[in-house]
Amino acid sequence: MATSRSSTSQKRLFARYLEDLPAGELSWIGLRPERRAEVVEVGSVQAIAGSGLEGDHRFENTLGSGRQVTLISEEYVGQITHFLSLSGEAVVSDAALARLMRRNLVIKGMNLEALRYQQFSIGGAIFEAGAICHPCLRMEELLGKGGIAAMAGCV
Repeated sequence: MATSRSSTSQKRLFARYLEDLPAGELSWIGLRPERRAEVVEVGSVQAIAGSGLEGDHRFENTLGSGRQVTLISEEYVGQITHFLSLSGEAVVSDAALARLMRRNLVIKGMNLEALRYQQFSIGGAIFEAGAICHPCLRMEELLGKGGIAAMAGCV
């Protein structure tokens, strides 16, 4: 019984913490029209509950995957740039790096780790954060040697 009360108390405390978080801001949107295709930057997109982002290859095709939409924070993009020693190269913009990392949404001012298993809104859409999208071997292909290590710890 004490465990249940403690768990409820922790949930209330965490809910209060989430209320105090500043609202995040969407800074970039990318869609992957098909598997392994280049990510296309778009100005807006329709998010459909249970299906994902209209125009993305995972739209209505998420069987076996919890990743209808993938997110990364702009702050992590900066961190990855630092770890890959790309900060001095004018060729690499945040948008170019986000495209290489194959995420759908780049947000800023929001702690994605704190949002796990919580509902939150971006624009007019309500999202629920689930599993972390861990970096895969594709990151080594696209970002170069050290791509996976640079992304470790990013949500």
